[in-house]
Amino acid sequence: MEPMSVPRLQAGDRVRLLSPASTPDEDLVARGVALLRQWGLQVEIGQHAFDRAGYLAGNDPDRLADLNDALRDPNIRAIFATRGGKGAYRIAAKLDFEAARRDPKPLVGFSDITYLHLALHCAGAPVGFHGPAASWSDDYYDTECAEALHRALTVDEPIVVRSNPTDYTATLTAGNPATGVLVGGNLDSLAHSVGWALPDLNGAILLIEGNSGTGLGQVDRCLAQLTNSGQLDNIAGVAVGTFGEFETATAGGQTLAGVLADWFAKLAVPVLGGLPIGHGRNPVTVPLGTTTTIDPRSATMTVTPGVH
Repeated sequence: MEPMSVPRLQAGDRVRLLSPASTPDEDLVARGVALLRQWGLQVEIGQHAFDRAGYLAGNDPDRLADLNDALRDPNIRAIFATRGGKGAYRIAAKLDFEAARRDPKPLVGFSDITYLHLALHCAGAPVGFHGPAASWSDDYYDTECAEALHRALTVDEPIVVRSNPTDYTATLTAGNPATGVLVGGNLDSLAHSVGWALPDLNGAILLIEGNSGTGLGQVDRCLAQLTNSGQLDNIAGVAVGTFGEFETATAGGQTLAGVLADWFAKLAVPVLGGLPIGHGRNPVTVPLGTTTTIDPRSATMTVTPGVH
């Protein structure tokens, strides 16, 4: 896998907010718009961003059209997902990959947006940024989180992410430093992408994160799916982000750390746990598809810039 990057954002650039999965809260999106405007960006909202069709933000053709319109528009310099939820997997295979390759631009989001990041990577397009949704909530994001997002999109310098030693996955940290292209995101999305949207992981640093809505059994099944598919046979290492609200989750005495440790032992690769990326408060934004080094000894992950 070749490292990827996109042109950095600058004041005056036009960006667009879209809902490729579920419908966001309009008030929270308004706060996200205000933040982006503070950075000097011109903000547009996709035509169908607030549509509703059950748990989806409108029907598949409309959500796909919004996303492809943004990929094709040379005046749009970045795309922000308003939220994750459900539904990105329904449109990921039909993205305009040629447009994405022709005019690279950041796609920011996480959770269900992982399907889009993976599909773009498979197609050889610069993928995007694993970062907060544009529905800006004080319950999850603060000034530090906003600064990390801004820096990832505008500064051509490495991003150093430090493991939180108090996080319950920090105990999984083990091994020597490892370097590879950073691929991944939401664990559930990764597992369900096997066979159609999962890129080649040979030599990759695999990023995984999740939320308690999946349950320990689902985490176990996801890792079984990825391992048994052979996709993890030659990865360089694993970076473990935040698994939100799993601190007290147990099943028959088993814990998240125990489930992860069992599968990581089978992989026998370096692991860096406790990274503040994903389903938690104030997640750090990191570019995907760029060269990354995890160093279990210093408890840091260094990501080459995703912008140029």
